[in-house]
Amino acid sequence: MDFTDKVVLITGASAGIGESTALLFAKLGAKLSLVGRNQANLQAVADECEKQKGLKPLAVVADLGTDEGVEKTAKDTLEHFGRLDVLVNNAAVGARTTIQLANMETFDHVFNVNIRGVYNLTRLLVPALIESKGNIVNVSSIMATMVTTGNLPYSLSKAALDHFSRLIAYELAPKGVRVNVVSPGITVSTFVQRLTGYSDEEYRAWLKTAEATIPMGTATTGDDCAYMIAHLACDKLSRVVSGAVVPVDGALQFAGSGNSEILKEQIK
Repeated sequence: MDFTDKVVLITGASAGIGESTALLFAKLGAKLSLVGRNQANLQAVADECEKQKGLKPLAVVADLGTDEGVEKTAKDTLEHFGRLDVLVNNAAVGARTTIQLANMETFDHVFNVNIRGVYNLTRLLVPALIESKGNIVNVSSIMATMVTTGNLPYSLSKAALDHFSRLIAYELAPKGVRVNVVSPGITVSTFVQRLTGYSDEEYRAWLKTAEATIPMGTATTGDDCAYMIAHLACDKLSRVVSGAVVPVDGALQFAGSGNSEILKEQIK
């Protein structure tokens, strides 16, 4: 995989899957536009990326749950680089709730980032992607298709993201733009730890229990997802791959919804 002279925009790049993806694309020679809400963390990731090939990324501090943040991201990226080859929609938020405890504030927060933000940013950048014959990789979750207790707004948003990806894959195919999805399972990340609300020690214990529900016996890492994202974004490896939803989950999607039992104590 070689992304020399390719401009790659990665949202949610300040931690987790986004950080791993940024570092990998930097190693592969890409010119990076990195987006995140935490300025200190984002700059730290940008600095590490610069060390790989000496290319200084553009760091865009923005909240993609707002139209202003989305518009700033698109504008700053295109003004800085003058083009875009790969859009990685990775930024997302989660929420642990059920229909009996749900409120609309939580629903709106999750959908504003996970769907509206992705929809809007993609809309603004599609002309540039058509011009470059570029591609889009959206980061979803196997929660889009698995039925569990407690992941209601998050699972809904990821199901919507999957179908959004299929719809625009079909629409943009004649324009030469590919659209694919990477769908992680239980992933080792600060995102998951924040969602469970566990301390470091509690999280390690929870992860060990969670891994017992995964057929391959191991959780997904940020690097696992990053390599699949790069694979799908690479025209040589995935030239005619579009509309695919690729699970990176150790076959957890086939294990049923039993893994939800380990989270039930969080929903009270």
